[in-house]
Amino acid sequence: MPHPRDESPIPLDHHELHLYADPSRVVLKPFAIPTMPLTNGSMSRAERIIRAVLALSDEECDAELAEVDRDFHNRHWTTHSIFLDRFAQIKGSVPNIGFVSENHAKLIGAYFSHEYAYAAAAIMNPSIVPHPDQTGMKHGAVRFVMSIRTVGEGHISSIAFREGVALPDGELQLWPEPPFAITAAPIEQDDSTGAVTLQRHEYTSLSGTVIFPTTPAQSNGVEDLRLVRFAEDDGTQTYLGTYTAYSGRDIGCELLQTDRFAEFRMTPLRGEAARHKGLALFPRRIGGQYAAIGRLDQESLYFLSSDDLLTWNAGEKILQPQYPWELVQLGNCGSPIEVEEGWILLTHGVGAMRQYSIGAALLDLNDPSQVIGRTRLPFLQPHDETREGYVPNVVYTCGAMKVGDRISIPYGVADSSVRCVSVKIADLVSAMR
Repeated sequence: MPHPRDESPIPLDHHELHLYADPSRVVLKPFAIPTMPLTNGSMSRAERIIRAVLALSDEECDAELAEVDRDFHNRHWTTHSIFLDRFAQIKGSVPNIGFVSENHAKLIGAYFSHEYAYAAAAIMNPSIVPHPDQTGMKHGAVRFVMSIRTVGEGHISSIAFREGVALPDGELQLWPEPPFAITAAPIEQDDSTGAVTLQRHEYTSLSGTVIFPTTPAQSNGVEDLRLVRFAEDDGTQTYLGTYTAYSGRDIGCELLQTDRFAEFRMTPLRGEAARHKGLALFPRRIGGQYAAIGRLDQESLYFLSSDDLLTWNAGEKILQPQYPWELVQLGNCGSPIEVEEGWILLTHGVGAMRQYSIGAALLDLNDPSQVIGRTRLPFLQPHDETREGYVPNVVYTCGAMKVGDRISIPYGVADSSVRCVSVKIADLVSAMR
């Protein structure tokens, strides 16, 4: 018999989607080898390796490169071009290098590259938005883009994507992943704002794209992307997402901007709220300003507004811990969803034994700083089947999507896998009245 508290107070449909960590998903990344001299006056390890490869005859070099190809060429889409790019990055560490044949350059690049299993340790905390291309969708189905936080060696978080179709009953059907994953490459940096622009590789789909930490502020992870499709007052649409940049010591909130998921501009945010995790943007302006739900303390939720999208300071507290399942702290679970009755804001609460559960609040449509109602009990919480994992006792989402008269909610399970439930909007609203 299930425990009574394992049963949701709101009818839920649990769907078949179940994604796990996958050590076979790898990307090629730079392998850092010291370029400083080992002892006073001696060459560095990097220079020693480069000169050793250059000393190989053409025949020896070709044979070694063939060995690399035998082991790795079928695991990546553009191995040789990545090797050449890597050689271009490090060749300056050797003075007076002279002419280098193409195969010697590729082999040197291979010594300064390595595979990284970006989703080997865990996957978690998805968010979901309508896909920019809805061509051919019928009968209430919606093509979607899902972001997923992936965790690999060293507990470094990156952002991966999956594409698919959401059916009217809330079920999410994923398109197949391509066999190769490629990191989005930096193409532009704005030193005045700290922004960096990344580009998806022309030979891979979005489902084969990984956004890996690029800047020093992101060096230990880009975490918990909260995507939203944003509509301007003139009807133009773009995609925005806030995420946590983690340097290994400090955290900061940053903004991802993209039109069609081909280029991604990533910019640090400013202001008091940018020093906290979990800022979630509204999908349109409120009263002529950008709006968000975020924290200005460690436990409550605030309604925030901004003139420029990048600066988030003072706000109005709208929700604070009240019920036992959320007494430790409250947070949002993604951007508010507009429905006829108001704004549905999914929330997470932390209770006894640091258990994370998911509830909701209903905000006024015209003045979202006014709370119409909230769930007294969580409608989704860990139970026997979803309790154990990399971080136990956690269910968590970074964003859900309206599909007809339902809301589809992909969610992370114990920071180890991703599942999906859906709920009728009417049932959820009724529980908050």
